[in-house]
Amino acid sequence: MKIAIVGTGYVGLSNGLLLSQNNEVVALDIIPEKINMINKGIPPFKDSKMEEFFKRTDLDFKATLNKKEAYIGASYIIIATPTDYDPETKYFNTKSIEYVIEDILKINKEAVIVIKSTIPVGYVESLKKKFKIDNIMFSPEFLREGTALLDNLNPSRIIVGEISERAKIFGELLLEGADKKDIKILYTNSTETEAVKLFSNAYLAMRVAYFNELDTYAEVNGLNSEQIIDGVGLDPRIGSHYNNPSFGYGGYCFPKDTKQLASNFEGVPSNIIQAIVDSNETRKDFIADTLSKNNPKTIGIYRLIMKSDSDNFRSSAIEGIIEKLIAKNIEVIIYEPVAKEKTFLGCNILDNLDEFKSSSSIIVANRIDLKILDVKDKVYTRDIFHCDS
Repeated sequence: MKIAIVGTGYVGLSNGLLLSQNNEVVALDIIPEKINMINKGIPPFKDSKMEEFFKRTDLDFKATLNKKEAYIGASYIIIATPTDYDPETKYFNTKSIEYVIEDILKINKEAVIVIKSTIPVGYVESLKKKFKIDNIMFSPEFLREGTALLDNLNPSRIIVGEISERAKIFGELLLEGADKKDIKILYTNSTETEAVKLFSNAYLAMRVAYFNELDTYAEVNGLNSEQIIDGVGLDPRIGSHYNNPSFGYGGYCFPKDTKQLASNFEGVPSNIIQAIVDSNETRKDFIADTLSKNNPKTIGIYRLIMKSDSDNFRSSAIEGIIEKLIAKNIEVIIYEPVAKEKTFLGCNILDNLDEFKSSSSIIVANRIDLKILDVKDKVYTRDIFHCDS
């Protein structure tokens, strides 16, 4: 069948490539440069599995700027547009989704609309009432930056927010394109599915915050974090995974999802969810205070990206730390080879690693790298296990 994808970020592109193995897929975006890159077989961001897929000749996949070309004849239209959290409204900015729905209803109102963007709890039901439609559902994504397509091909689970035949067909499309066998698939009500997505990410953010607070305690008291974490992880109910300290959780999902869930909790007795958000900010305060104790002349930030083998640094934890260091009137320089700009938050970005090393009094690295081990006496990191999670 024909399937349209709206938005060519991590979510949209990974879903589109997966589904194009067995279906005709047309991806729609509003950025001409991205469309040109995709149609030339060049992924617009770093993802090794996507690079591999773009070299294949058996995929029925193309990108377009033309809404009609994308929507006409499509049985399913997947919306994967950005939904950033707005701190003023305490709500995801979902305008892009609603603009897309308006266009779909003008061009192909018979298509089943599947939202893949992260949305607030109760959003699908509100859309049904607003647009007086029923052909819309939510199916969340559980992807990691840099491995989005690999995660789609080998999903931990598939969840579709509707209990119906059309939901089952969509779930089977995802199963058909996956490499992994025996994938657990769950069909639930739309609102419960929205809650699953936010609660899942909030739990992971809570785990990050927990081990970061453990690490803060150990550092303040002169204890060995690694030994404590190893001992805690021996309890099989806790496990030795997703436990590597960092400067805080960041990226596209965790910050906005935890804030949205905390907002959804207004009027509901609770303590934990807001504490996750607060803990992450406290961790960044602690890191910035620790770095500024000895009045360093220049602090060098080694990489803005959140994890290795990535080219994305939006909403990274290090961004908050840079802001706090600037507020303390400390000079900050940055080494980030994937950055296209010459400055970030007003700080100079150097492209010469040797110059960066020699110019930095302290080198701050969220994740350690072999390239800076020659100046490890200058390096400040909390990366104990030398891994992304």
